[in-house]
Amino acid sequence: MQELSIIEAPSVLGLRPSGVQDLPAALLDAGLLDLLDGLGAVRAGRVEPPPYDPARDEATGILNPAGIARYSTALADAVGAVLDRGRFPVVLGGDCSILLGNLLALRRRGRYGLLFLDGHTDFYQPSAEPVGEAASMDLALATGRGPRPLTDLEGRGPLVRDEDVVAFGYRDTAEAVEAGMQPLPPRMHTIDLDAVRAAGAATAARRAVDHLTAGGSTGFWVHLDVDVLDDAVMPAVDYRLPGGLTWPELETVLRTALTDDRAAGLDVTIFNPRLDPAGTITTRLTRCLAQTLTARLTRGT
Repeated sequence: MQELSIIEAPSVLGLRPSGVQDLPAALLDAGLLDLLDGLGAVRAGRVEPPPYDPARDEATGILNPAGIARYSTALADAVGAVLDRGRFPVVLGGDCSILLGNLLALRRRGRYGLLFLDGHTDFYQPSAEPVGEAASMDLALATGRGPRPLTDLEGRGPLVRDEDVVAFGYRDTAEAVEAGMQPLPPRMHTIDLDAVRAAGAATAARRAVDHLTAGGSTGFWVHLDVDVLDDAVMPAVDYRLPGGLTWPELETVLRTALTDDRAAGLDVTIFNPRLDPAGTITTRLTRCLAQTLTARLTRGT
């Protein structure tokens, strides 16, 4: 049984300090480790971000580019240390820009893929992003599109190849076109919300994992932005969008991905506990993660 290590990554350098930085504490206080009791889950530290600068960088058009680059390196070191111990990293963000550090840890080791679970495609270029938030650009930056300080970290860019990505469950196509977001590349595999519904969550998830494991990559990272969930059940996010996956659909997708031996790690981003004053969504999200991580830890037993 591969044991897991939880890393706290409360960076909002790619967004703003609206409350997303409270995600790790909220899930841990809700008992995530307790629900994984007896399965070898441990806390593996907290990576603190540099100070937030609200001024948009003139050279790149992005908020906090130097801070994000430094943070990505530090987070990659923390994730890499977990991987070196043969454990499974679970990174609790933070905004979606933490994806860069997680992928950098894998890129140092070779070629890996990405299962990108997000209500948005996060493929904006700086000129189309209204305020320069890297959390709206993380998939573009990870695939090498954007300013070099964030697309060529340690000279290893791109962090993931187009053909090694599956963008899954997104529903922002009309919004992205209207905003002038650059198009998704033709070699990137896409399964939007309508396609998930047409195939069924289990079949769509299986297709995604099969695609990620059929090429030349060693394994794949799972990125979960909680706004992939239906806005009716996950309103505790900063950028709301109607529709989305149900809790059972998300659990099916995560279980399918995480029980595959080639899954290399998981991050959780964008949940804002300050928008959940009663704590009911926090409890539900914690239970979802515990159930699907337990499925990984107990597979084959």
